Amino acid sequence: MNQQNVYSGSLSTLEVNKLLKNTYMLLAMTLAFSALCAGFAMAMGISPLMSIGLSIGGLVLLFVTLRKADTASGLLWVFAFTGMEGASLGYILNHYVGMANGPQLIMQALGLTSAIFFALSAYAIATKKDFSFMRGFLMAGLIVVIVAMVINIFLGNSMVFMAMNAAIALLMTGFILYDTSRIVNGGETNYIRATVALYLDFLNLFLAILHLLGMSNDD
Repeated sequence: MNQQNVYSGSLSTLEVNKLLKNTYMLLAMTLAFSALCAGFAMAMGISPLMSIGLSIGGLVLLFVTLRKADTASGLLWVFAFTGMEGASLGYILNHYVGMANGPQLIMQALGLTSAIFFALSAYAIATKKDFSFMRGFLMAGLIVVIVAMVINIFLGNSMVFMAMNAAIALLMTGFILYDTSRIVNGGETNYIRATVALYLDFLNLFLAILHLLGMSNDD
């Protein structure tokens, strides 16, 4: 049986539209809150160690948020998670701001990310195409990239770093289609979990594009 038909029968059009509305409203709010926390962390001038600590804290909060998504406290946890994730970017953003045209790079990365995210989400929503077939490829690619990132911590190779970010950007475009498709076709029925998935897609795509633009600028 077609996967899309299985999903479609589980939610009515009205329910899907409500889920999409709640998801994108919450996504907009969490992205804005994340940006606010990033700005605060930049103003505080957080260190690389603090950035790593916040990233680890964000990972812990991610698991808590996913577990609490069906409870009344789910909204509180999703803002705690996205706020800490935003704050963890303070050091990285300050690094790029310190470049000659750093602010422009950040705005370019944000603009490109927003355009790609909007276009892919709109396509998945309009066509209602089932992208569940991409799951295996995306997860395998993610594992390969994570292993490469760990190895490159010791190698410190700039070419490997650029290749990894190009791969991450490509993977995130796939995840945007996959995660949006799950919402549209009934594979995800909780708007908090849906928001978390799309937030991570957006954030990782933004960082990958920012790193690629930053390295090009160095050249």
